[in-house]
Amino acid sequence: MEKLDRFTIRIYALIIHQNRLLILREPFWGKMIYKLPGGGLEFGESVKECLDRELQEELNLCIESIEHFYTQEDFICSGLHPNEQLFTVYYRVNCKNLKALKILEPKIEAIEWLEIKEENSVYFDLPVDKIVFQRLLEIYYSSK
Repeated sequence: MEKLDRFTIRIYALIIHQNRLLILREPFWGKMIYKLPGGGLEFGESVKECLDRELQEELNLCIESIEHFYTQEDFICSGLHPNEQLFTVYYRVNCKNLKALKILEPKIEAIEWLEIKEENSVYFDLPVDKIVFQRLLEIYYSSK
């Protein structure tokens, strides 16, 4: 059988409230990691529809506004499937009612609000999340 090369598109949200970034703690490749909320784009979905679905399914949140923040620039091969290329896009998202925030997805162990400061970059394990947090730091501190 012929091996098919394919893409997986992942869409993530940067939700910031009171100078803190919402992050999730969940298992990934057999260890616990911190990551940004979001997930895989399904065929036929727009980016906003994907984030709406993911945030509602996982965190009981609805999007109020969405703004592009970062698109992955380098090749990333999936660690699970060697014939699969990952492609990630990040958006700044404002939610309608953060008071409704609660974990609905059983695999999410915890929600944390991470202060946007340099020493917190160690929280991120995923390579693109690290880049995104660094860019967020640059923007955050250049505007002060």
